[in-house]
Amino acid sequence: MGGSPGFVAKDKGFFAAQGLDADIVMFDSAQPIAVAVASGDCDFGVTGMTAAFFNMAGQGALKIVGAGAWEHKGFQSVGMVVSNGAYAAGLHSFKDLGGHSIAITQLGTPLQYFAVEIAHAFHIDDRTLKFLPLQSNGTVASAIAGNQADTAVQTVAPIAALLGKGDAKLLGWMNDVLPPRQGEAVFTATKTANERPAVVKGFMTALRAGEAYLHDAFASPDGQRRDGPTAPEVLGIAGKYLQQPESALRLGIPYYDPQSRVSVPDIAALLDWYKAQHMLKSEFEAKNVVDLRYAIEMPKDARIGG
Repeated sequence: MGGSPGFVAKDKGFFAAQGLDADIVMFDSAQPIAVAVASGDCDFGVTGMTAAFFNMAGQGALKIVGAGAWEHKGFQSVGMVVSNGAYAAGLHSFKDLGGHSIAITQLGTPLQYFAVEIAHAFHIDDRTLKFLPLQSNGTVASAIAGNQADTAVQTVAPIAALLGKGDAKLLGWMNDVLPPRQGEAVFTATKTANERPAVVKGFMTALRAGEAYLHDAFASPDGQRRDGPTAPEVLGIAGKYLQQPESALRLGIPYYDPQSRVSVPDIAALLDWYKAQHMLKSEFEAKNVVDLRYAIEMPKDARIGG
């Protein structure tokens, strides 16, 4: 279901209503998306905030203009799977993670950060974790299926594919343990934000409509998980773009804020972790990479359901 607000916005004509002909481009990991947007090959990106993203944003090349999927209890966005071999050897829950290998697409991503946060929640020394940066979801899946990695942190779509083939077991979803937080950002090049304001405003209007439509399909007004009348329609739209059956998509329904509001404290927490890992080239604050000409900031005391 990753990327579904964009699919909905295109299919329902929300982009067209803003005079935009949106071409949705799929990538196999987050870092190349930031590079593509910074270079102008793509106009907007919606993905996790990597160290590479922050390095480019810190140098003034990228700006956050909205929020993507959230980690929110009752919904599924990012999770961890365990290989059949590691499961048979006793790795059955998050508390068993110590000393095991974890496949991810790249180092310096929210996937790595979430795994470290999970380890800390169970009082596991994250230095005992062995991260395997395998560059693509396909390679990660092969490593899990071939028992070359004990676990993997992935988003909903690749997790659903692994589980559907019986190549792995679900260890758990990050939001089963971690508190709610913004997990993804919508961003554009600073040049685009400065020189094409009408396009950015139109894009965000359409994408917010897509996020609101997805929210209403799967969440109650107070943010609790439930199927609304449009749930089958949205699953059908997502299935068309992701080429997956409804049964697979239902394994992971992510949460989207209906206004695409941005949580600066969540961005700052991730930014601080990258700084602590010496992954950033310059010093800057989270608020400096959020463009409030377009982004709506979530009040600190707001609930993400309201």
